[in-house]
Amino acid sequence: MAPVVNKSAALHSENLADEDDSLVSPTDNNAINKTYITRGTRQFTHATLALFCAGLSTFAVLYCVQPILPVFSENFHLTPAQSSLSLSVTTVMMALGMLVTGPVSDAVGRKSVMSVSLLLAAIFTLACSAMSSWEGVLAMRALTGLALSGVAAVAMTWLSEELHPVFLSFSMGLYISGNSIGGLTGRLSTGILADHFSWHVSLCLVGLFALIAAGLFFRLLPPSQHFRPSSLHPHKLLVNFMFQWRDTGLPMLFLVGFILMGSFVTLFNYVSYRFLSAPFSLSQTVVGLLSVVYLTGTYSSPRAGIMTPRYGRGVVLMASLGLMLAGLLATQFTSLFLVLPGLMLFAAGFFAAHSVASSWVGHRARRARGQASSLYLFFYYFGSSVAGTLGGVFWNSYGWLGVSGFIAVMLTGGLLLANKLRKIPVLVKKVR
Repeated sequence: MAPVVNKSAALHSENLADEDDSLVSPTDNNAINKTYITRGTRQFTHATLALFCAGLSTFAVLYCVQPILPVFSENFHLTPAQSSLSLSVTTVMMALGMLVTGPVSDAVGRKSVMSVSLLLAAIFTLACSAMSSWEGVLAMRALTGLALSGVAAVAMTWLSEELHPVFLSFSMGLYISGNSIGGLTGRLSTGILADHFSWHVSLCLVGLFALIAAGLFFRLLPPSQHFRPSSLHPHKLLVNFMFQWRDTGLPMLFLVGFILMGSFVTLFNYVSYRFLSAPFSLSQTVVGLLSVVYLTGTYSSPRAGIMTPRYGRGVVLMASLGLMLAGLLATQFTSLFLVLPGLMLFAAGFFAAHSVASSWVGHRARRARGQASSLYLFFYYFGSSVAGTLGGVFWNSYGWLGVSGFIAVMLTGGLLLANKLRKIPVLVKKVR
């Protein structure tokens, strides 16, 4: 029997809600296992691989320009802030596109929207590699962001609908670990290839990689079993939109998303400029190789999902933000042996925090989950666009200390929000 809300249940703390979500009777488990995807099954393996490919492709395409921002500055005679637009314009179009693709997926289906989006993102990346003008690069990157919005807005919703609730946090962590490896792949490949060939060649190879990932995703992802199409009527969309904002916790989670991605992109946008200049004076290839710090996310994001039922989402989120602050502090030194572990801590904390916050949105959203996920990711990528570009102003005026101070203020705000979220009571779901 499907879970129902016990109207007479008292409000419990967030930790208790996490525990009670997984309390189901053996009879109910037998019924649920027939429709929901559970760990250890063939469907679970296929779903995990498909969403891993989606995350891998999305972040590879999204961040492939990040290590070559100095190359753009040199080739097109741009300032660091202007060069960062190649990433910012992509993320802002992703954010805007999610306001449309999320509700569209509620009406036409999840898999079709994600499959088309991955294919278009690959095509636009290949087209970007052939551009000879800065305006052409920005135009293709904008279209790429619009295409990627169909994956980012829908993947979390598909997981929350099709997977057994007991395994949702773990599976969300695996999906986000694909994001971390994708970010590494995109940064590493373009950083090295641009140094030995050109940025055109590096983007072309990323586009071909994304094309293969799109094909694997379409082949592997199981069909939806719990999707129920909803109307795209503007009035209903507005009602659902207002419903999300009436929830006590969701608006704060949206702001957490803004802070997380804004901090992450700002740091990695301008650390490349720092490493290329004194006292480090590293080559473009070595700067690209430093992207291995993304691999920490492949461990931290699923680990955060495992720790959540034991310690609670609020506690794990605060600990993850604390890791980011500790890593940020370590980057103030001029020794690579201290800065590199700092970047690793920062990346690990980011992917863990995003895993917790994104699964928390699916947990709190009571209806129109596609729209709720879209709103979270709208703020998530909007934070990337705003903070990522604004960080260039701090870099030009105050150097790395200014960039770090800007990030520290954002993360402190995130800690305050996480502490408030930890204390918000939620209505516990019960199973008859």
